[in-house]
Amino acid sequence: MAANNVLSDIKRNLEGLVGEKILLRANGGRRKTVERTGILEETYPSVFIVKLDQAENSFKRVSYSYADILTETVELTVYHGDAPIAIAEFDE
Repeated sequence: MAANNVLSDIKRNLEGLVGEKILLRANGGRRKTVERTGILEETYPSVFIVKLDQAENSFKRVSYSYADILTETVELTVYHGDAPIAIAEFDE
């Protein structure tokens, strides 16, 4: 499957999750992993926006590209209430 098709699939899947609570695990550099929780706020042609929980974070929003998910730089866990309902993983 071509990379463009995979990126389109990732975008389409995330569009259906707008408004859901998610846990982000992102590569923070120097072997450090950053975990943040927030709400998937919006999807755009090349990036998606997460509105972060204000109690835990000093800034309001972060954005990542769909390629970050494809390259596993970012991992998403989606929650319904307090229980995880899906882990967004995408393979070629």
